[in-house]
This record gives sequence, C-alpha cells and structure tokens, in this order.
Amino acid sequence: MTNEKTVVKKTLTDSEAISQVFLTIGLMKKRILGLDPGIAIVGFGTIVCQSADNWAIAVRNRQIRPWHPSPEPVRLLEFGAIETPAATPDGERLATIYEDLRTLLKESRPDLVAIEKLFFYRMNNTIAVAQARGVLLLALAMEKIPYVEFTPAQVKQALTGHGNAKKSEVQAAVARELNLAVIPQPDDAADALAVALTAWFHSQF
Repeated sequence: MTNEKTVVKKTLTDSEAISQVFLTIGLMKKRILGLDPGIAIVGFGTIVCQSADNWAIAVRNRQIRPWHPSPEPVRLLEFGAIETPAATPDGERLATIYEDLRTLLKESRPDLVAIEKLFFYRMNNTIAVAQARGVLLLALAMEKIPYVEFTPAQVKQALTGHGNAKKSEVQAAVARELNLAVIPQPDDAADALAVALTAWFHSQF
C-alpha cells in the first residue's frame, strides 16, 4: 500500500440518528472513512475533519452551507482502492476485500465509516455488490466501528446542492472541498471521498 493505496451494528438513515453517532464519538477532530462498495473495486478515502464546535454553518432553504473559519476544517488523509482480479473465484475475492479492509481499518483508525447505500443497477451486478457490502459490514462489526449510510441522491445533494447532479459535478466538488488540484483516481476513490464528506456535512446539524 502507498499513500494512494491499492491494496455498531446500527444502520442510520436520517439526520437525527446520524447526529447521535457523532455526539457519541464526541471528538474535536474526527477521522471519517468513506467506502464505495464493489466486488471488483472497493473505493476508499479517509478525511480528517473538525467538529461542529470549530466552525459555523448557515442554513439557507434547508441546505447546509458550511462556512470555513479556519484554513483546514477538513483535509484528505488517504485514498485508494481494494481491487480483486476478475478471474478469481467470488469467495476468494470477498476474502481479499475482508482482509484488506480490516488492515486498512487498523492502519487508518477511523472514528466513523460512511458507506454508499446499495443502489439497484443490473440484477447480476447488484447481487455482487450486495455480497461485497456484507463483507464490509462484517469487517466493521469485527472492529467495532460505527457506520452511517447515504443514498447516491443524498451524496449528490450534500456535495452539489441538488440530487440529480452528474458524476463529474460530484467529483469536482470533492476536489474543491479538499483543496485538490486534480480529482482523485480511480473514480471509486473519489466516490468514497464524496460519501465521507457527506457524513462530515451531516455531522454539523
């Protein structure tokens, strides 16, 4: 693994429940690991963010608009992807995801994990993603790390202000929020960072 790595049990869906998780954590700074589930690629990205006590928010039309009083209210720690070869049997691919994720969790030590909710594409792809997602949740349970989930529309809303945003708009927002000159690659890592940022935004309610 490099800086761009290749390598609880409670599902929360509404803002109030998500806020309760952050109150339980109760830290001035938090590490949030975002995960984009998949059988071929699991995108991940970790951010370090300040708590609500260190920055202010304004609410306009029920949209969260962060105001940044300090130079780095949020910063990128690392990002990358866990990849499994297509020719490998599914059981071995899931085992690789499980083992690599547990290693990542021990190294990055996140306070919270944010996962993109399962979205139904083609049926065969949905089943594979669901299997990978189950492995991710198992790893989180074994490490006793709390998690929250967001739909693709919630992520788009949080990053761009509207739930029908294009993928390119979300990725551009990720780069902007993290003060990056380029969009993180692969796309799965950028998607994971978008989910992590969504969790950070929701923690400010």
